[in-house]
Amino acid sequence: MNAKKSFVAVVIFVSLLGSNSIIHAAVKLPAIFGDHMVLQQKSSVAVWGWADPGEKVTVKGSWQWFLGKSVKADKDGVWKVYLKTPKAGRTVSLKVKGSDNEIVLKDVLVGEVWICSGQSNMQSTMARFKTDRSKTDIEKADSPGIRLFTVKSVFSTTPKEDVEGTWETCTPKSVVNFSAVGYYFGKNLQEKLNVPIGLISTNWGGTKAEAWTSRETIQQFGQFDETMGLLANPAKRSADFKIHPNQPTVLYNAMIAPLTPMRIAGAIWYQGESNCYDPILYRTLFPGMIEDWRNQWNQGDFPFYFVQIAPFQYSPDTNSQAIREAQMMTLDTAANVGMAVTMDIAEEKDIHPRNKHDVGDRLARWALAKTYGKEKIVYSGPLYKSMKVESDKIRLSFSYTDGGLVAKDSQLADFLIAGKDKKFIPAKAVIDGKTIVISCDTVKEPIAVRYGWSNWVDGSLFNKAGLPASSFRTDDWPLK
Repeated sequence: MNAKKSFVAVVIFVSLLGSNSIIHAAVKLPAIFGDHMVLQQKSSVAVWGWADPGEKVTVKGSWQWFLGKSVKADKDGVWKVYLKTPKAGRTVSLKVKGSDNEIVLKDVLVGEVWICSGQSNMQSTMARFKTDRSKTDIEKADSPGIRLFTVKSVFSTTPKEDVEGTWETCTPKSVVNFSAVGYYFGKNLQEKLNVPIGLISTNWGGTKAEAWTSRETIQQFGQFDETMGLLANPAKRSADFKIHPNQPTVLYNAMIAPLTPMRIAGAIWYQGESNCYDPILYRTLFPGMIEDWRNQWNQGDFPFYFVQIAPFQYSPDTNSQAIREAQMMTLDTAANVGMAVTMDIAEEKDIHPRNKHDVGDRLARWALAKTYGKEKIVYSGPLYKSMKVESDKIRLSFSYTDGGLVAKDSQLADFLIAGKDKKFIPAKAVIDGKTIVISCDTVKEPIAVRYGWSNWVDGSLFNKAGLPASSFRTDDWPLK
């Protein structure tokens, strides 16, 4: 064979090697599927991945008696099947077989899977604060029934197909760098429910809610139009325009969208500090984000439990109390949500309170009571319900007064009262059964009351279960 013919033969051979008819790309699973993972119990769970277009893929769980489910990858090489999972408590395996390779996932548990998201107070790890409590809890964190997955922090202007991360069994070594709030939440559930718990930590410190919201929803908020246009059209960007993690949709695209096919039990959320710049916007943005996630997951109104941001000595021109108000309003504007109040565990000079175990416990109370139907669990502190003017006094009524109202150190503080001049001054507050009577000698015709209405406050109002009341105001006057 002469040189020319040899060259042609080599080219043809190489071309054939690259052809789908000769060599198949290995079947691949997303990172969220791996050894030690948790599958949502008693559900139709999606298992998906990539292969050559038209390639047959078969998926089988070890709990299934039949041969498994088969599907062909679509024209883009994407495939997906749904498997019915058994009730919690079993260690299983999952087999995915393509034309040329087979993947076997081992030590897989069936239980409850929760998303843990938000900004730095959710991201903060067990090791961050090195308190005596956290050190002890890390040492005791040998919990094979809890599995941990941390999503690598990345951002993207378009939705990504996959995340980076691996599942780990909860041990003193693995829990060190995991979300403290997420761990305490999961630990509480695992102990009370006695089922495996899978925790997916996907969060980024200092980030805004709009970054965690999809393009479809964020387009409803006009103030983001200019930035969204620049993100979508590189040619329109100036030389000094930089893409960063606080721009609309970029964290949703990279750290949420790839997870949305995953069957979950619900989500917990700790964020809001970075949205103090516009608390009025947050009234619609936050519930909009919740609805957006539910639409993207296509699982109905799955449970969404969030932490009300803690008081902190923000700058004087910041109205963080109005963010707390917006979060409380979300209890009325979104379905199947719950709020863990942190008025009593804040730190005046640190926006990252060290006490994360009570935060996780309070989130778990909501889940245990509302998602898992555990009775006799008090899951909320007092929330303002209504007011009634009684001559020169105002009587306040509350929801969640379980066992009655209690004053910290026997003294209520941080109540303000105002008359028609709309000037608030300190008031006397007295517990009367399940109500509080507010008065001030210099305000003869009161019309409004506020409690804890400042950036920094140490909560003084609780119910007898030891859960704090949210800050609130009875008026709706413009913010100053």
